[in-house]
Amino acid sequence: MSSAQDSKSKHLAILGSTGSIGKQALEVVDAHPDEFVIEVLAAGNNAELLIEQALKYRPNVVVIHDVKKLAHVKDVLLDEGIKVYGGEEALCDVVQMESLDMVLAAIVGYAGLKSTLAAIKAGKQIALANKETLVVAGDLVTKTARRQGVNLYPVDSEHSAIFQCLSGEFQNPIEKIYLTASGGPFRGKTREQLAAVTKAQALKHPNWNMGPKISVDSATMMNKGLEVIEAKWLFSLKPEQIEVVVHPQSVIHSIVQFTDGSMKAQMGLPDMKLPIQYAMTYPNRVSSDYPRFDFMKNPTLTFEKPDTETFSCLELAYAAMNKGGNSPCVMNAANEVAVEAFLAGKLGFLEIAGVIEKTMAKASFVKNPGYEDFVLSDEQAREIAAKFI
Repeated sequence: MSSAQDSKSKHLAILGSTGSIGKQALEVVDAHPDEFVIEVLAAGNNAELLIEQALKYRPNVVVIHDVKKLAHVKDVLLDEGIKVYGGEEALCDVVQMESLDMVLAAIVGYAGLKSTLAAIKAGKQIALANKETLVVAGDLVTKTARRQGVNLYPVDSEHSAIFQCLSGEFQNPIEKIYLTASGGPFRGKTREQLAAVTKAQALKHPNWNMGPKISVDSATMMNKGLEVIEAKWLFSLKPEQIEVVVHPQSVIHSIVQFTDGSMKAQMGLPDMKLPIQYAMTYPNRVSSDYPRFDFMKNPTLTFEKPDTETFSCLELAYAAMNKGGNSPCVMNAANEVAVEAFLAGKLGFLEIAGVIEKTMAKASFVKNPGYEDFVLSDEQAREIAAKFI
């Protein structure tokens, strides 16, 4: 890349580069090589794919979270002139590099909180794909971002939609937002039908290509619950201003209703590369060759009320949001433990919500938590949840 190109390109760190969002973000980079320079790639434990990505994109630095794999990654990449580090503390240091313009936070789950906070404190602009960061510590994260003058550009398709609908409307108060949900692979099923659900069935989402954890969350509707809490913090909303509507076609990604009664919706085919690209290139829209929506091929768009009796995780998320304090952190930790147990074949699909509910009832409540409280709450909730499995 020429120095002229380099000077106008956005220098990126992609945290979670081997996951679903990270891989699609790199596809966006492939499509627009003059727009981006990859400075940092970071992965959890997929050392082989991280090495493959590093050899292709030639970042300045790579970080592997699993320190047991650090020596192997170093052996392969050091002769290539690529710096290699391991562990969470190294990642928190790397995201503060002066050369970085933006950090794409796409590490799955609670594990993404510390490095995202470190990047915000360093004044880096954030493309936020890790919804758990705001679920767990929304007040802390948003206050820190405001203090540092950092923008949080949402990558979730629903929050990207709200963000796009608010363009040119920031002075106009929001009456309500509607977060759309596909309903997942089990929409319309009864509890009796879900009793014997398999891992393979839960991972088969009808519309979106996602990683295993978020796919299970979508199947239980916990993903929508996490998004409700994320929306509260991103857009400074009250719980009663956020409504979930099931929209099986996943064409309308979300809707903003203003105080005059008018509504704005953002539409498009279900493809995560679109909101990823928008977050990474904001405020510009760059051209793409992604498939276009055709009204004649999709003549009917439908909407339903979510079934919170069958899919009680959504109600648990609202309960945690309304209670506040460390409750969303506890809920998130219990969900991560329960989903991991389900994926390992140790817990039934319908038992996921039960583990979360019992953990929320038993965990200690902290009304005004700081960062250390979140760390302790996460640890305690995981220990409690594990006992219910």
